[in-house]
Amino acid sequence: MSFFTILETILIGPLKLVFEIIFSIANRVTGNPGLSIVALSLIMNILVLPLYKRADAMQEQARDIDAKLRDGVAHIKKSFSGDERMMVLQTYYRQNHYKPTDALNGSVSLLLEIPFFMAAYQFLSHLEILNGVSFGPIVNLGAPDGLLVIGGVAINLLPILMTLINVISSALYLKGFPLKTKIQLYGMAAFFLVFLYTSPACLVFYWTLNNVFSLVKTIFYKLKDPKKVLRILASALGVALIVLGLVYNFGTLKRKVFVIGVGCLLLLPWLATLVHIPIKAIEEKPDRKLFFFGALFLTVLIGLLIPSTYIAASPQEFVDITYYHDPLLYLVQTMSLSVGTFLVWFGVFYWLASPKGKVVFDRLIWALGGVMLVNYLFFGTDLGVISSSLQYERGVAFGMGEQLLNLTVIFLVALGLYLLAAKKKQLAVTAVMTMCLVSGIMGVVNVNTIKGSLEELSQYEKVQDGVPHFELSKDGNNVIVIMLDRAMGAYVPYLMQEKPELKEQFDGFTYYENTISFGGCTNFGVPAMLGGYEYTPVEMNRRKEESLVSKHNEALKVMPVIFEENGYDVTVCDPPYANYQWIPDLSIYKEYPDIQAYITKGRFGDVAQKQRVIDNNYRNFFCFSVMKTMPLVAQPTIYNAGAYNQAADPQSMLNTVQTQHTMSSATGISSLFMESYRVLENLPYMTQISKDNEKNTFLFLANDVTHEPMLLQAPDYVPAETVDNTQYDAEHKDRFVVDGKTLKVEDGLQMIHYQSNMAAFLKLGEWFDYMREQGVYDNTRIILVSDHAWNIGHIPEMDLGSEPRSMKDTSLYYPLFMVKDFGSEGFDTSNKFMTNADAPVLAVQDIIENPCNPFTGKALNSDEKTAHDQFVIMSNDWEVSVNNGNTFSAAPWASVKDNVKDPAKWTFFDGVMVLDEHVAP
Repeated sequence: MSFFTILETILIGPLKLVFEIIFSIANRVTGNPGLSIVALSLIMNILVLPLYKRADAMQEQARDIDAKLRDGVAHIKKSFSGDERMMVLQTYYRQNHYKPTDALNGSVSLLLEIPFFMAAYQFLSHLEILNGVSFGPIVNLGAPDGLLVIGGVAINLLPILMTLINVISSALYLKGFPLKTKIQLYGMAAFFLVFLYTSPACLVFYWTLNNVFSLVKTIFYKLKDPKKVLRILASALGVALIVLGLVYNFGTLKRKVFVIGVGCLLLLPWLATLVHIPIKAIEEKPDRKLFFFGALFLTVLIGLLIPSTYIAASPQEFVDITYYHDPLLYLVQTMSLSVGTFLVWFGVFYWLASPKGKVVFDRLIWALGGVMLVNYLFFGTDLGVISSSLQYERGVAFGMGEQLLNLTVIFLVALGLYLLAAKKKQLAVTAVMTMCLVSGIMGVVNVNTIKGSLEELSQYEKVQDGVPHFELSKDGNNVIVIMLDRAMGAYVPYLMQEKPELKEQFDGFTYYENTISFGGCTNFGVPAMLGGYEYTPVEMNRRKEESLVSKHNEALKVMPVIFEENGYDVTVCDPPYANYQWIPDLSIYKEYPDIQAYITKGRFGDVAQKQRVIDNNYRNFFCFSVMKTMPLVAQPTIYNAGAYNQAADPQSMLNTVQTQHTMSSATGISSLFMESYRVLENLPYMTQISKDNEKNTFLFLANDVTHEPMLLQAPDYVPAETVDNTQYDAEHKDRFVVDGKTLKVEDGLQMIHYQSNMAAFLKLGEWFDYMREQGVYDNTRIILVSDHAWNIGHIPEMDLGSEPRSMKDTSLYYPLFMVKDFGSEGFDTSNKFMTNADAPVLAVQDIIENPCNPFTGKALNSDEKTAHDQFVIMSNDWEVSVNNGNTFSAAPWASVKDNVKDPAKWTFFDGVMVLDEHVAP
């Protein structure tokens, strides 16, 4: 980011963001882009009205002083010259308490108009959503209006109308003003006519509305009692809106409530005149320190502390090694927007405020900082998993009781802090200075954490040159182990029922319907899944002298090394959490030069989409930080289903995140889903048939398509920018009932998981067909397995907890496990008790003689499965940057025997512990 980009972000960025958010919310409420521009103009003019009112007062004051000093200055200039004239002028100015810089006060309105115009121009001129949209006589808001055609020549009327209104307003306003001021305003009117003549109609329409507002404001200033007239008009409009809201059908209840709410707000000025509350005048002087440090604290909190905390939790999650971008730049952008918002524009409001207004500002910004900090630290802290695109898996929603509690706390905290600033101003200054220092230090620590993680990323081989590929032999043995992260074992019967062709594509597979994993997160489930029973959480905890990361790496290498030592051509793709890094550290295989290791995730992505993800994060991190400090009642509106009220370029959102409207409809395409989905699409492209027909091969590939779910277009379950499955879902409700057992799919989260699992199966089925065409399917052993499932309540009888999404929802430990052996036929289901630690045992079965763990020398078998109950760690402490000692952090545990679906076979242990031995239930 260049210096000028940062400067533009500081000065114009906050205004442009306000424009966008207001327009986006107005467009959702009105459903009409043209009306949204009207709402944008009205709201923006109301928001900046205090600024312009104060600027006009300063301008009038400058005019009066100029008139007062004019004769004296003229006399001095006539009577003196050179240095003597300058000295006398300075003395004269000083005697009249005038500074030469006060002359700028006469141009405050003009100086304010420039950044607001630039923000409006940048926003509206590139608003793709307005292209081709008509409004009244305007055919296309995204192009010049061309309303009048004379002799085949289109004339744009809006700029002319805009200028005419501007001239009338200026003529009324400029009565009694000096010629210099008149020339200045009329010159600006001419400039806007020329500059905006060929601009899109939406921009000219917006600026025309601004001029109308300015004209109305000027007329009000000329009235005898403008406040009384304004109250009457506002009340009349308020009553009209309330009546309209009650009788007119706006399509949605939200729009109806909004219209009635606006009407009620317009009645407040009139209602205020009915209640006379004596207010004691504020006599104290403003304290610039309190305001400055209050604004500085908000800048650091929003711009540095909050975003750096979220990035520092998993820095590599915000990095795409196939299209590298330093996530620290997000902090630069967010900090620039924060500086512009809280130090610059809050500072402008403060500078233009009256002395009494400055005192109120001092107290309010101090109280605001405290309220925002309380909201961030104590409310909305348990929203679940958040993606690198700043989308919460479960969305943002709060109960009424939680919202009322939050509002009560906010009121009490704000009142207490405001009174503290009034009574103990120096204490408030000291406190806010301390808050600035602490927040800054914490932010710097986070930045160092991020830098350290990124340095680790640069120290190992991130990706090999060329497209990832692997070989399969026509006559030798091929062994393939595919891990689908978070794939649901419970879904298989329902997927096969809905798509019967899958049974043909998955010919030869046995589905193990009674399988457990050893934890509900990847760091607990993967080691045993890839290394066998020596790497269950209990067994890893036993080896207390070794770090978890070393044991995890060891598990990732067990199968590749066994097969490599037995002459197999080995390829590993995306080994999960290799070296406990979010982006797998392929250097763990450097000791084995014959093992080919690749990162496939993101390798087949669209570069334009990757850039849009970056651009969206630049904008959305600031919005996310603001959201986290807002009252709970406002957070869902700011979050806006993960879109954060973005309106400038709909395609940028459509191609990076998905917004679900119902469980059957959505708009947008999740970039996180597509990173993994495209890998499955390209499996045939990555597959090479070995020229050495008798070569044996081994492939391990991990894929996240089931971990990053999104709504897909049925019946083919493919990504689409606009998804509408309403009719399909209504006609196929029975697809979730198999043999009298119902899979609970009643909300959007359950639906997207089911659909993403279906998409994975469909793409794998296509790859299996390709393998048949190439003659390599029958001689290939394929194991499909997941590290864990997910606790989303889709199997109510397995939910043994007392709260939704409890760690005692045992469906969380019910992973996918399917095996196809060499030459096998048909599709079978087995109720044999299995664990995902059986995957490596079955991978080497009958083809590797006396298989042993190459790192411990112990036999690789499933004896432990029947030797005792199987122990599951019920921890949600998935972050390997935190849970990375020698043993897993203390957590609740459970044991299960024989049947994952039978509640009687589960035993739960009270309390938390570091379990390092098999104990009796």
